[in-house]
Amino acid sequence: MPSSDVEKSKAIALAVAAAGLDKKATQVEIINVVGKVDYADFLVLMTGQSDRHVTSIAQGVDSQLGETGVRPISVEGLPAADWVLLDFVDVVVHVFQKDARAVYDLDGLWMDAERLSPPGSQSDATETSG
Repeated sequence: MPSSDVEKSKAIALAVAAAGLDKKATQVEIINVVGKVDYADFLVLMTGQSDRHVTSIAQGVDSQLGETGVRPISVEGLPAADWVLLDFVDVVVHVFQKDARAVYDLDGLWMDAERLSPPGSQSDATETSG
């Protein structure tokens, strides 16, 4: 994939993380899966405190990115909101309640993948190995 496409995906992933943080999402992680899977370049994981909070986060991400013309091709998991998935083609967003995140353990599945620091963190937007 041309690096400009990866940079575009990276910018979307960072915008998703920022939108989630605006809605008080916790445990926000951006996982770089470029070249590891064929369905995405980045996974963004975040946690909400309740079904209503997960819904609010997912809707906030959808709304904020929509303002820039970026729309998900699919949203799954509403209205139950235990785990909501937003598919932005090269960026897949998972908004979990705490228990669901522990059960599916995507963090553990991708523990060796590089991470991007979410916007506003100490090492703002730098890549790290995990």
